Amino acid sequence: MTHLWVRAESRSNEDRVGITPQGVRDLIRRGFKVTVEESARRIFPTRDYAAAGAEIVTEGAWRTAPPDAIIFGLKELPDDGMPLAHRHVMFGHAFKGQPAGQDLLRRFRQGGGRLYDLEYLVDEDGRRLAAFGYWAGYAGAAVSLKCWAAQQRGTICGPVHPYPDKDSLESELRAELDATGLIRPTAIVIGARGRVGRGASDLCAAMGVRVTRWDIEETRGGGPFPEILLHDVFLNCILAQPGCPVFVPAEAIRPAHQLTVIGDIACDPTSDFSPIKVYDRTTDWDHPALRVAEHPPLDVMAIDNLPSMLPRESSSDYADQLLPVLRCLDRIDEGAWGRAAATYDTHLKGVSE
Repeated sequence: MTHLWVRAESRSNEDRVGITPQGVRDLIRRGFKVTVEESARRIFPTRDYAAAGAEIVTEGAWRTAPPDAIIFGLKELPDDGMPLAHRHVMFGHAFKGQPAGQDLLRRFRQGGGRLYDLEYLVDEDGRRLAAFGYWAGYAGAAVSLKCWAAQQRGTICGPVHPYPDKDSLESELRAELDATGLIRPTAIVIGARGRVGRGASDLCAAMGVRVTRWDIEETRGGGPFPEILLHDVFLNCILAQPGCPVFVPAEAIRPAHQLTVIGDIACDPTSDFSPIKVYDRTTDWDHPALRVAEHPPLDVMAIDNLPSMLPRESSSDYADQLLPVLRCLDRIDEGAWGRAAATYDTHLKGVSE
């Protein structure tokens, strides 16, 4: 019997989950065993998972789960150095040269476990089977516009928080933009045809922001791209990967440019392939903006769990996409799971001792 163990998220400001109570009921009907850890923050109450038939255990109990359990979470595990003996399904952020990712892979090697990275669950043509992208784009554009509004007040963007729904987010943001007394800023979205770019573009449109939409056709020349600096807000919605052109070079922090906010929604600053070279670390919910230049100001927004600002919409959307893939966990060596395992094996070989 395939045993899926849904762990509680340990990261602050992370209320999302990758499977709904309805999804748990579906898997149990198909012969799966499902264990769900208690969590006070998860957007769907623990009691709903119990009602769906899941076994409920204490938060963090995955460490002593049966060896055959497949541990399922979204964001990173506690950074305690513990060797990882189980099979884990999560966003590992470990395959693009990230320093923390290398440490994670060493823990898997030490424990004999295996990482099935959610970002690398793909079909035969390499297309992702499930993604939070749309809501990352939506929330990322919202926080970037909050950064712009704060600049007009002569300040830097303050803490952000989760919202019960997108209407609440839109209402708050619209009030902040209106309070500036200025016309809306201009924005350029790169990756506008993808999930992330569509979400970012839709939020901008809802706020009355004029959007220039670029995708691969406009960027295939490899740059430089002076047009980016002629907008007030740049929203990067393209994942860092080999061959990705540089959109904002290090010298962009010099004066004489219109650009004052970069929303790096793809958010991979420690990757060797990052297309934005003016910053080197993520921002967070308490400090959403990193100021990298003063005259004029240039702020970078690079929060790496943006969809959790809208946990209900993003969890429901993602879980619906992922459920057909989870149904195949009883054949974990085949299909998308087999491809994810092969990706892990390839990158594990390159990890130093």
